[in-house]
Amino acid sequence: MVFRNFSLDKRKLLFQFILQLKLPAMRTQQLMYLSTLHPSGALKQPTIRVVAIIAEGVPESDAKQLISYARANNKVIIGPATVGGIQAGAFKIGDTAGTIDNIIQCKLYRPGSVGFVSKSGGMSNELYNTIARVTDGIYEGIAIGGDVFPGSTLSDHILRFNNIPQVKMMVVLGELGGKDEYSLVEALKQGKVQKPVVAWVSGTCARLFKSEVQFGHAGAKSGGELESAQAKNQALREAGAIVPTSYEALESAIKETFDKLAEEGKISPVTEITPPPIPEDLKTAIKSGKVRAPTHIISTISDDRGEEPCYAGVPMSTIIEQGYGVGDVISLLWFKRSLPRYCTQFIEICIMLCADHGPCVSGAHNSIVTARAGKDLVSSLVSGLLTIGPRFGGAIDDAARYFKDAYDRGLTPYEFVEGMKKKGIRVPGIGHRIKSRDNRDKRVQLLQKYAHTHFPSVKYMEYAVQVETYTLSKANNLVMNVDGAIGSLFLDLLSGSGMFTKQEIDEIVEIGYLNGLFVLARSIGLIGHTFDQKRLKQPLYRHPWEDVLYTK
Repeated sequence: MVFRNFSLDKRKLLFQFILQLKLPAMRTQQLMYLSTLHPSGALKQPTIRVVAIIAEGVPESDAKQLISYARANNKVIIGPATVGGIQAGAFKIGDTAGTIDNIIQCKLYRPGSVGFVSKSGGMSNELYNTIARVTDGIYEGIAIGGDVFPGSTLSDHILRFNNIPQVKMMVVLGELGGKDEYSLVEALKQGKVQKPVVAWVSGTCARLFKSEVQFGHAGAKSGGELESAQAKNQALREAGAIVPTSYEALESAIKETFDKLAEEGKISPVTEITPPPIPEDLKTAIKSGKVRAPTHIISTISDDRGEEPCYAGVPMSTIIEQGYGVGDVISLLWFKRSLPRYCTQFIEICIMLCADHGPCVSGAHNSIVTARAGKDLVSSLVSGLLTIGPRFGGAIDDAARYFKDAYDRGLTPYEFVEGMKKKGIRVPGIGHRIKSRDNRDKRVQLLQKYAHTHFPSVKYMEYAVQVETYTLSKANNLVMNVDGAIGSLFLDLLSGSGMFTKQEIDEIVEIGYLNGLFVLARSIGLIGHTFDQKRLKQPLYRHPWEDVLYTK
């Protein structure tokens, strides 16, 4: 069977359920061909005998051509406009029978003794339930669809059921409009059907309307007395079908027929089995409080589930209305608290001072080269960011770690520097290619001036200055650079603000928060260089030969 408009999730769920039932292998002609092939293409597949067309609104000319091809090649079409069909305990196709819960309720997890065919898909579900209440359930159920030209008729399936040994009785639900039911009348009259048929044609209420009424299906439109529900019911009754006086009496008619067959020994009611348990829907179980779903991501810094996003519990409107700056947002998202204004302003100063350091440093160079290669903004930015590490930017973290360890252990500058030398480690935050004792880094001076003015304590920075005094005695360029200034001053910010415990400070330094500050700041400059190169329409960069030493 081939069907369309059937989601992959539904297929997986259905097959998982079927596998749990541990059913015998299905016959070749009953295998579902799970694809979205056009019906005409599916019919031409030699291994496919039955095609279900779920789609509605198939043009009548197309439907006629498909039906003609199918009949000429001994194939069967269910539909168009069908919800599909089900063989109880084996498989279903389309949306027929509804959810797994409904399948269990209607005992469709194992075959019964009743063959059922209907024009209506919605009423099929109703009859599955009805039949399950008063019999041992259905063996197979088919909805042929409500189009004017269905691919198979009610009588086609009744005659097929008549030749299936497991089917002991049949139930038919027709409707007004068309003359399909009369082919079943003829089959009954000719004695082609030997098993009991309980039938009802819906739409008897049409006579209550003064004008012609179009019911839900394209084919459910009476074209005269012969196509009325009353005429069809009467014809079926006269042909030998068991036809109740109303739809309400249909359930009783089915029950009486089944009970009579059971009494006569023609039906041995199916032994009930216990179906596999149905896993409860997770959302339903959570809502009822039965389970709690494990979370896959934990976030403690922001929440966008309410009317407005919140940063560390502070609503976005508050951030704007109270004039928070970038430093305040960083303090909320990175440190999960509102730091004093002097702290957040220091953060902003660091960002401004570290935003760029010219086109010659490695990160900017990489971004420039990448931009000139025609790459996009993100690629150019990332190529620059990837150079950030121990030798470019990453020294801020190391400077903070080493200065903190040395100060906390009470090492003198001499002990600290000489101890690092014995380990073969350069002191992070000390040394510069260009700056020296007589040509200090203006950025360092600005940071130190701000800290002296606003910070309650600058003990780590003062220790770093003492270390600088000792290193300058070794070489004129071993001055404190901006990494050392930021690293030591951030330690003073964390410890002097009184808002962080010693454990929190150690964690912040260990995680690499300070390097994050450099990454954030330098991204501004790298983006600027990328835009600059694209604005200037610079060609692909090629390094000059004269700047390369070629050796063997």
